[in-house]
Amino acid sequence: MNKKVKKVLLVYPEIPLTYWSFKYSLEFIGKKSVFPPLGLLTVAAILPREWEIELIDLNTTTLDPEILPQYDMVFLSAMLVQQESFATVASLCKHYNVPVVAGGPYPTSLWQTIPDVSYFVLNEAEVTLPLFLHDLQYGNPNHVYSSDEKPALDKTPVPRFDIIDLTPYASVPLQFSRGCPFNCEFCDIISLFGRIPRTKSPEQFLAELDAVYATGFRESIFIVDDNFIGNKIKAKELLKEIIQWQKEHSYPFSFQTEASVNLAHDKELMELMYKAGFDMVFLGIETPVISSLEGAGKTQNTKEDLLSNVATIQQHGMEVSGGFIVGFDDDPEDVFELQKNFIQASGIPMAMVGILDALPHTRLYNRLQQEERLLCESNGNNTHKLAPNFIPKMPVKTLIDGYINLLKTIYQPKNYFSRCITLLQRIPDKRMVYRQFTFKEFKALILSLIKQGFSSYNIHYFKFLLTTLRIRPKLFSEAIAFAIKGYHLFKITEILLDEYNKSLKEEEHTDTLAPSFADTFTSSTDSTGLAHTDNP
Repeated sequence: MNKKVKKVLLVYPEIPLTYWSFKYSLEFIGKKSVFPPLGLLTVAAILPREWEIELIDLNTTTLDPEILPQYDMVFLSAMLVQQESFATVASLCKHYNVPVVAGGPYPTSLWQTIPDVSYFVLNEAEVTLPLFLHDLQYGNPNHVYSSDEKPALDKTPVPRFDIIDLTPYASVPLQFSRGCPFNCEFCDIISLFGRIPRTKSPEQFLAELDAVYATGFRESIFIVDDNFIGNKIKAKELLKEIIQWQKEHSYPFSFQTEASVNLAHDKELMELMYKAGFDMVFLGIETPVISSLEGAGKTQNTKEDLLSNVATIQQHGMEVSGGFIVGFDDDPEDVFELQKNFIQASGIPMAMVGILDALPHTRLYNRLQQEERLLCESNGNNTHKLAPNFIPKMPVKTLIDGYINLLKTIYQPKNYFSRCITLLQRIPDKRMVYRQFTFKEFKALILSLIKQGFSSYNIHYFKFLLTTLRIRPKLFSEAIAFAIKGYHLFKITEILLDEYNKSLKEEEHTDTLAPSFADTFTSSTDSTGLAHTDNP
């Protein structure tokens, strides 16, 4: 039996620059990353307490390869979008003869394709990590540990927030549930976590809130459930406890989460979320095209008017952030115009639009594979890879051109600020958690006035701020936050447009497909046949 105390390093790979990274907005408030790695912090809580554990997040700091030989092993957890950074770290560890233990969504989905990993601990860590640790203790660990078991979340320990400095982060992620009752064809949540939502008890969740509170962190909490209201009864029980906790602690946190559109059908649930301090919810809206929703199995979005549902949630005090997809088999030719009109009317400032991506082990992936339309594995980034990883029904050039023009339109500053005004007109003045106007916020305001006040869109910027002061002065701090987020969204769109235009020029010179297309497409561009949260 090997009882030697281990010294281990947990490494979280870098997330590339995308719409989701908010890199350019974080600079205004002195932050480096949106979230710390919840999965690795949970893994750290499962590891033996006597082990020496250190954590490096490559999104906030760097890794000096020379330190690797100090450790008995390195734990890596990653999403699909982090695979490039993951490979770099794993290769470094191999060079220094340090064993790598890998888990998380990316290894779980594609472990057979990943080199330089000594041990794969896949699926849910509460089940597979103890098996690995047992075998490691006795000196005979296996190469792969996997399990289809969906454990009750009462086995999940409080994440080790004591081993990380939360200062560089804009928000702290916590998890209440896993799984989603719906069966969308393109979503991998079902294959990863199942269709029956499993929840923590309110006592468990409040213990995690206490752990975050004890660090001195006083900003936002993002509940990373893929559908926070998958079990509405349990969600309401939790919300009532959060409300009491917030009152007892003078409302130190605002909350954000992800949910399904049927949130708009439950007035009690929306009121509880508002009273608990929720100020934003991300909805997977996907498309206003009913036939595309039906074809993708997202029938829950077809039951009522989506625009009305969005407005109802906003009127209950929560910003709606939305996910949108183009490239469905049933998309009509005018889908881009339909998407643009819907997004603009919805008052959704942050409309995350991506090209449909076939993720491993989804119903979509399996169907496209059977139809011989699958071209390559997903890289997890459906907003920046200017081609789908399958042969779409729509001509490829039509899809790419339409997608680029859609992004260009919705992230024109004039259109973005117009959606912000629509939202600010809908949400109530009273906020359960007000943005504290500290020196950090004052500095952010000054930087915004300088960077955006002297930008090419300064007229729209100042018109937005002045309009807010005129019609909703109590929400001016919210307006500043939206302006700063817009700065990032505009920059990313500009970068993407530059890449697109560069690819077009290269295509003209070579009379072939541009490199960004060619790495995915080997067939005609006129073919008509042929977007996790880091969870433990």
